[in-house]
Amino acid sequence: MEACRRISTSDNSRFIVQQLTALDPAGDLARDVREGLSQPQKILPPKYFYDEHGSRLYDRICQVPEYYPARTETALLQETAGAIIEQVRPDTILELGSGTSHKTTHLLNACEATSCHASYLPLDVCEEMLIDAGNRLLDQYDWLKIKALVGDYSTGFEHLPDGDGARLYVFLGGTLGNLTEAEALEFLGRLRVMMGREDYLLLGVDRVKDRDVLHAAYNDTQGLTAAFNRNVLNVINRELGGHFDLDRFEHRAFFNEQKSQIEMHLHSMISHSVRIDALDMEVHFDRGESIHTEISRKFTPEALSNLTAAAGLAVVDHFEPSNGYFSLALLQPGMKSLT
Repeated sequence: MEACRRISTSDNSRFIVQQLTALDPAGDLARDVREGLSQPQKILPPKYFYDEHGSRLYDRICQVPEYYPARTETALLQETAGAIIEQVRPDTILELGSGTSHKTTHLLNACEATSCHASYLPLDVCEEMLIDAGNRLLDQYDWLKIKALVGDYSTGFEHLPDGDGARLYVFLGGTLGNLTEAEALEFLGRLRVMMGREDYLLLGVDRVKDRDVLHAAYNDTQGLTAAFNRNVLNVINRELGGHFDLDRFEHRAFFNEQKSQIEMHLHSMISHSVRIDALDMEVHFDRGESIHTEISRKFTPEALSNLTAAAGLAVVDHFEPSNGYFSLALLQPGMKSLT
């Protein structure tokens, strides 16, 4: 583990950045692209959407009228943050996949209002975004101390720093839905092992709802989700010397009712081959053949209850809007059910 380094701010004692593990993004990308594009159903992990450009695109997606998840979760968090902070009284808030940390301000506002001056540990793979978000938060909260963690939480939690007192783990954005049932259970189980008796997990998940609402959310009229989906090809072109022509791939997203999940694909519009120089690899696409780029699972309260209980997490509180579009679950180690 590398030592922390301080960031140049007006009060740099309040902000440090720590590299959790020795990242090898190019090596990981090369392995995942080679393996994924060699399968009968070609697949790419959704984490490669999120270079700097992709992260900015996602922020714009969160503002479009059709994309209800971010808007609904943000409103729900604003409404419930006070009760959550009063319940937990955290000494530290550790957010997995923190991104721009915009939603986190509702928790920090509640901390400020209750004089619960927790330190903030955002974890993300994009160091530049961590620094930008951290500097913005320092300007907003003169009491806040930040330790930004650069790393990939999907590789495990063993490198997370220890902390004294109660810790609130935060995993928002419905990101759990990007994992299969088995992957989600493993993820929550590993996090459960990390948690102490005073620790909590705040988990945000998207809910099953009308098919038309779901379809519109992932097929916005501005084409931002389509650009976000295609951005994974930009990443391969830039990092691995790929020769993908983005205009040859069409964004498609649909709700798979049997699996209760949105699926995003990039469909080849013509039969053609693509060279990837760094891999010394040529990938052929038949017309209509797709790259599967993301799932976004949607939960019923029962499905969420079963999953969290199987991972050994007890529901302390559960929040939802009047339309039932989203769930925020406050969890602790234990076996209590949602229902």
